[in-house]
Amino acid sequence: MSGGGAGRPREGGRAEGSGPPAIAEIDALAERWLGAWTAAGEEGFAACCTGDVSYEDPLARVPLAGVAALEGHARRLRSAFPDGAVERTAPALHRGEHACIPWRLTGTHRGDLAMLPATDESLDLQGLHYLELSDGLVRRARGFVDLYDGATQLGLLPERGGLGEAALLLLRGFGLRR
Repeated sequence: MSGGGAGRPREGGRAEGSGPPAIAEIDALAERWLGAWTAAGEEGFAACCTGDVSYEDPLARVPLAGVAALEGHARRLRSAFPDGAVERTAPALHRGEHACIPWRLTGTHRGDLAMLPATDESLDLQGLHYLELSDGLVRRARGFVDLYDGATQLGLLPERGGLGEAALLLLRGFGLRR
């Protein structure tokens, strides 16, 4: 990415120092961001992130730094869910240099993910990404998703509110819930 001086356009972004992005720019950024998760395109995250982007989510064991680390994380998710699709579930919200993108992930768990072998179960998860922007590009992102719901859908944990969950909580030392 080229830095450019004040007022000059940045590669893949917008003119530096030109104020917060407009909603059309946020929508375009959201499309590039979500597209980078499901397709290893020519530009991927480089088209929507600063070179020093930082990223966190419940599946990333440690905070990730840089486009290459983020792309590696997405590649592992694409490998685990080769038919995975990510779509926006609502318009992006933004204020100043911050944005929130709600999304939905659908796919089938056909590849290993960390220490979890493929389950061949379908997944339908809702989540969101909070983004901190710099010159119209993602500088920092945090992903939020209900991992318990995902693990339940994959058959790894018992349904909420059932006897299985009560037994699991009892084993963890939480006692019985009423």
